[in-house]
Amino acid sequence: MHRERFHLKRLTREGVKGALAKAERYRLLNQPEAAESICLDVLDVDPTNQEALDMLIVTLSDQLGNESPGLARRALELTQLVEDDYRRHYLRGLVHEREGRAALRRAMGAHAAYECFREAMEQFERAEAIRPPGVDDPILRWNSCVRIIQREGLRPEPHQAEFQLE
Repeated sequence: MHRERFHLKRLTREGVKGALAKAERYRLLNQPEAAESICLDVLDVDPTNQEALDMLIVTLSDQLGNESPGLARRALELTQLVEDDYRRHYLRGLVHEREGRAALRRAMGAHAAYECFREAMEQFERAEAIRPPGVDDPILRWNSCVRIIQREGLRPEPHQAEFQLE
């Protein structure tokens, strides 16, 4: 059996701006895998490009629930590279919130969803404390998490009593 070897082609620095615009369009068209690929191409040319990094984290979180293991962990690891503290906390919150939404779609996922939403809310609170003036995005996301927890009647997992043998 013959296997062809393909190699990725490298973007030009001049093409980065247009590539990022295309990645955003693919995201909005609900094609996160295409947007992810473009972000990876941009980061290959410009490893510190914060716009590409932000969009990559968001596109990975767009894919949560697609039964792709490790996406949330990968997205959260990438947040360590985000230079702006506000953006880092906001993006971490977004990943946890979307992870919670994905958990709600799984059987027996209510307790896991609750924990994800609570972690998201913690990150959104951190982002809110250092947000730029007039930027209320963390408040909007916090409120969304609260409404989901209330609507779904989510609760933390009850602690199981430990039985001690005497």
